[in-house]
Amino acid sequence: MPFYADPNVLVGLDRPDDAGVYRLSEDLAVVQTVDFFTPIVDDPYLFGSIAATNALSDIYAMGARPLFALNIIGFPVNTLPRETLVEILRGGADKAREAGVSIIGGHSIDDPEPKYGLVVTGVVHPDRVITKDAAGPGDRLFLTKPLGTGIISTAIKREVAPPEAVAEAVRWMLTLNREASLAMVEVGARAATDVTGYGLLGHLYEMVRERPLGAEVYFEAVPLMPGVPELARAGVVPGGTRRNLAFLSGYEKTGRLRVGWEEDFTETEKLILADAQTSGGLLIAVAPERAGALKAALARRGVPAWEVGRFVPPDKTMGAAVRVRRRP
Repeated sequence: MPFYADPNVLVGLDRPDDAGVYRLSEDLAVVQTVDFFTPIVDDPYLFGSIAATNALSDIYAMGARPLFALNIIGFPVNTLPRETLVEILRGGADKAREAGVSIIGGHSIDDPEPKYGLVVTGVVHPDRVITKDAAGPGDRLFLTKPLGTGIISTAIKREVAPPEAVAEAVRWMLTLNREASLAMVEVGARAATDVTGYGLLGHLYEMVRERPLGAEVYFEAVPLMPGVPELARAGVVPGGTRRNLAFLSGYEKTGRLRVGWEEDFTETEKLILADAQTSGGLLIAVAPERAGALKAALARRGVPAWEVGRFVPPDKTMGAAVRVRRRP
């Protein structure tokens, strides 16, 4: 489709990222995103809080500061009580307040299935936008939340989720990426994205997609939430996760394989790294000489971080954009 050429659009549809960025002046740009989805937990208040956390994450991934938001909601007005709607909105409002964000309006429709999320607007200096496609060879790769929310959410729907796994998944999904964002901005991270619906591998692939750059992921370094391997082995896997893996098993237009695996990986292990996340952590690329500073900055803010891979010249990944290995 044709795009209107505006030199003030710093990040738009020609280079898709976590949020759009529009320059207002030499030292100010506005950052905007929208995200909403159907319930992944039974509690309406928690659903609203998780949806808001997830929407805010796109702003944080760009190294920006969120300012205000609009509610976007679909709700079956004739089948669910109004109190459920109130609790969803209250959950979103409380999480926005925690982030220092004002909800100043919104839009709702009558919808057979509940949906909730936010349109979020933030600001950033035009020269300090952190995009997903700026990593370079040798950069180290850090992840700030463990994987597994897609698998655990599916287990909740099937009523087979262990209580401790649910509690852990909810805790992580409610954790803002604000402190992680501040840390990566402080040390001058090169690139970043947040891990959501495309899974760890899908979002990492976006960081090297059709670029003269590859990435390595070390499976044993990737943190997992409790119960995830067992649930995945039992076939408790969302459809989106399976679609992610199918896509990543294909080839780019250049003929390069999207994701390559060492021979001893099981289908279960592949699905875990492709698991469609909700409100996942940041995936941060940092120059090797700044890796220690990033870990220290994250630790000062109480943010755990796992070094899960690195970026390499394309010839080092054996014909794949992303190569998954057991260990470094």
